[in-house]
Amino acid sequence: MKYYKIPFCLVFLFLTITCRAQSENLHSFRVVPLGVEGGLNESNLSSYMLAAAGTDAFIGLDAGTLFSGLKIAVNKGVFRQPLTEVLRKKIKGYLISHPHLDHVAGLVINSPDDSNKNIYALPFCLKVLEEKYFTWESWANFGDKGEAPQLKKYHYIDLEENKETALEGTKMFVQPFLLSHSSPGLSTAFLIRHDSTYLLYLGDTGADSIERSDHLKQLWKHITPLIIDKKLKAIFIEVSFPRSQPDNQLFGHLTPDLLMQEMQTLSSLCGTSSLKGLPVVITHIKPAGNNEQQIKKELRETNKLQLKIIFPKQGVPLNF
Repeated sequence: MKYYKIPFCLVFLFLTITCRAQSENLHSFRVVPLGVEGGLNESNLSSYMLAAAGTDAFIGLDAGTLFSGLKIAVNKGVFRQPLTEVLRKKIKGYLISHPHLDHVAGLVINSPDDSNKNIYALPFCLKVLEEKYFTWESWANFGDKGEAPQLKKYHYIDLEENKETALEGTKMFVQPFLLSHSSPGLSTAFLIRHDSTYLLYLGDTGADSIERSDHLKQLWKHITPLIIDKKLKAIFIEVSFPRSQPDNQLFGHLTPDLLMQEMQTLSSLCGTSSLKGLPVVITHIKPAGNNEQQIKKELRETNKLQLKIIFPKQGVPLNF
């Protein structure tokens, strides 16, 4: 019997491909953060790319920063294509939680170089895009509604609260939930499904106790069965300020204490054991002063539920 000596490089390549394939099979979603902060730095504002695992068909979760975040991701080797090709071909559409500039500036500024695609949002959000941003006085009307002439690059998709909608060009579906953001201001949470697994992304939101609302509690009730059944892979939620921020200066945002207060409400519905190890990705940290370091410290101190707290970085992929 003859034995053939296989070069080590081929063995290593085979093992690498096999391990990568097995890893992808264990995950349901791939996220590329393009912007993770909540202000000041216009090159790092709320924006995430989300795809079903094993695909390159992404949806944008907000779009405060696009170009700068894509440039970082390309430079890190996340994408092999040129930046403009990723923008035009890999991002199939945008989910916009609310129309504040730190969530839409990248979308507006990059619109001339973008390709035709859908913008998905609740009506209150699309109205602002149509009447305030994509107009010929403030920019140009790249939408398919509003001032003439309409360039029709973007097609507005009115989402219906609590109703699931297919995200065109991807293997994902979205269900929107209303949030309170400095009442009477509004925002949106997006529950995204791929097959039988889910990822929850919240735009800016205040705590129910501060906003005098029950929007978060209703959202927690809805996702409770998904957590119990281990179908919810991650929650993306904001923490903008440290606990020293006065309640009357929160402007519809969370602190570490308020986040954990909301997580306790969720825990009362699904059980503490169900939350242990659940990935919670912290978004929208205001970068002024030492806010980031203080918020991280306070979250670690108050994480009695043993959540898996994650602090995303621009251009560094996350898999869930």
